[in-house]
Amino acid sequence: MTHGAEALARTIIGIIGNIISFSLFISPAPTFWRIIKKKSTEEFHPYPYLASVMNCVFWIFYGIPVVHPDSVLVVTINSVGLALELIYLCIFFIFTNKKIRITILLFLVSEIVFLAVIAVITLLCFHTHETRSMFVGIICDIFGIIMYASPLSIVRKVFKTKSVEFLPFWLCLAGFVNGVVWFTYAFLKTFDPYIAADPFSWYHCSTSTSASASASASAFTSAEIKVTTAPPPPPELKLPLFYLHLHRN
Repeated sequence: MTHGAEALARTIIGIIGNIISFSLFISPAPTFWRIIKKKSTEEFHPYPYLASVMNCVFWIFYGIPVVHPDSVLVVTINSVGLALELIYLCIFFIFTNKKIRITILLFLVSEIVFLAVIAVITLLCFHTHETRSMFVGIICDIFGIIMYASPLSIVRKVFKTKSVEFLPFWLCLAGFVNGVVWFTYAFLKTFDPYIAADPFSWYHCSTSTSASASASASAFTSAEIKVTTAPPPPPELKLPLFYLHLHRN
């Protein structure tokens, strides 16, 4: 594949990744519509959205030209994601109690300060794109590991119950395709190890594969085991995979 063809393929794959990622970012919207209608955040927590803000901010920083050139599509989707997460937090802020409001503000201020510190270190201590990309990319992947490792408990629940109701098929499929798309993107034109290693991609791939395996096991055992139909999961269990574990105690 010629350099020009590879660059075109990378752009097309990146646009597809943007579209799929947007569908995952927008999927909590029904939950916030519920919050608006009930004028209450009930037992929901703001922490997944605060964590997502941090994640988006660092990937935006990673994609700017002074850190990692030719990463426009990484910046675009994370900018959209950041805007959506801030909208979700604003809605949460309006309808939650005073204690949680203070928590949200403290988290946001801490994130801004932390980003400023990392930005200063990046620009003053590292003087090439390679070293800056390495420093910021490692931080992005570390935050990804912290954010996306815990929801694997949902997979354990799927295997235990032999039910995929906690991992809706269309979200599993979208997450799996999203992971494959961004992993492919990382190998085109110039290899990007930090996007390739991004736990967001690998989490969705592993979760979707596990859910599929559980569904297969359920299909084989359903003829021998009496299946008890569980009540439909509450709406918040149908959120994107990377939000599932953080909304309730």
